[in-house]
Amino acid sequence: MQVLEAGEARAEIDAERGGRVAALRVRDLDLLVPPEADGMRWGLYPMLPWAGRVRRGRFRFRNAVHSLPLNLPPHAIHGTAFTRAWSEEGEGRLEIDLGPDWPFPGRAVQEMRLEADALHLRLEVHAQAEPFPASLGWHPWFRRRLARGGDAQLHLPARVMYVRDVEGIPDGRTQAPPPGPWDDCFTQLEGAPILTWPGALRLRVESNADHYVVYDEPEHALCVEPQTGPPDALNLAPLVVEPGRPLVAGATLRWEIE
Repeated sequence: MQVLEAGEARAEIDAERGGRVAALRVRDLDLLVPPEADGMRWGLYPMLPWAGRVRRGRFRFRNAVHSLPLNLPPHAIHGTAFTRAWSEEGEGRLEIDLGPDWPFPGRAVQEMRLEADALHLRLEVHAQAEPFPASLGWHPWFRRRLARGGDAQLHLPARVMYVRDVEGIPDGRTQAPPPGPWDDCFTQLEGAPILTWPGALRLRVESNADHYVVYDEPEHALCVEPQTGPPDALNLAPLVVEPGRPLVAGATLRWEIE
């Protein structure tokens, strides 16, 4: 377990369990859901070489159809790295290969840097031998309630939300966002999403990725996930990674104590 500290902030990085931020504490406030047996529902972890679901675990690239393990049947979800061990390459720097479940040779690099008022995140997906489609993102599980203050409130200045079909996956259509609760993907944001725990802490989820998935249905948690594309991006909106031309994105969690 790596520990990063800056001012009154502390981040614990668990390389063995998916290269994730296992804990993020600001003063007396633990912001993330603690470890659980289910590797999908705690901490803050990277999603790559795809983020969210892939419909039926299948995608087409350059006239070939590829299949992925259905780790959330009947779909594949969140990539190949969030339950595998990453190698530690320095303080806040981790690396991993994309593994046998991904049909193309490649690797990923993750960097995390802590400041007194922010956690900076960076992900890279590299192709080693041939091009392939990809998307990436981060999946934070924020606690709905902290040690003090009111329940989390979300300000989401998004103009567009993807329409989900009967399988719960975007089909390419979009609409104006209706009221929540949500398990949905948003784009065309007019500013960063902001989480506020009244009387405790205010947090901005900043990213140069232009999509956010919001999952606010659980009573104990709220997820605001920056992504480079919508769920099923390998089919709907693939970004192509080539040798020497990685897919790179960054995100920052920036907070103020209230």
